[in-house]
Amino acid sequence: MTAHLSIFGETSIVIDEELGSDAKAREALLDRAMGAGRKRKSSEKLRRGRLPSAGLAFVARSGFGTLIGSVRLWDVSCGDKPMLLLGPLAVETSVAGRGIGAALMRHAMMRAAELGHGAIILVGDAPYYARFGFSAAKTAGVMMPGPVERERLLGCELRDGYLDGAKGLLIGRGTRAARRQSCNDAQGAAVSNRLGRVA
Repeated sequence: MTAHLSIFGETSIVIDEELGSDAKAREALLDRAMGAGRKRKSSEKLRRGRLPSAGLAFVARSGFGTLIGSVRLWDVSCGDKPMLLLGPLAVETSVAGRGIGAALMRHAMMRAAELGHGAIILVGDAPYYARFGFSAAKTAGVMMPGPVERERLLGCELRDGYLDGAKGLLIGRGTRAARRQSCNDAQGAAVSNRLGRVA
């Protein structure tokens, strides 16, 4: 599914499903936007060695086809409740503040709901993510596999009441990446094979 956007006068921003060929540009963007320490975060423990949830890896492209934003959702569970972990969300600094991150968020959340998922968890700034319906109201019983500031562990229900009583350690449950390839190559190839090329 592709979304064409008009953002601050730019009519050619496209939100598209991620392709295998996006892997290098995506990783470079994440390094620039989030710094070298991004792979030491607690959320990374849930993503490491796994592929994004089927149909839930998206990029934003400029009119020239340049990758300028990325968001991915991952299959996790809390106790017996399957849910999604969102992140990282990143936008190229040269186009930050133009609504591209918000557009990626809305697109990813809409597709997750369409695919029947019950809730999304993320670690992030509550004031920013509140506009999308995220809060810490129902995540008090949810634990990350590493240190996290409680007020930054946020949830959003895609189905009413889905997070009621959610309690326990989040664990990754997504498809594992092939071990012989580098993680980035394996993720890119699997996403490309699974989703096919999007025109």
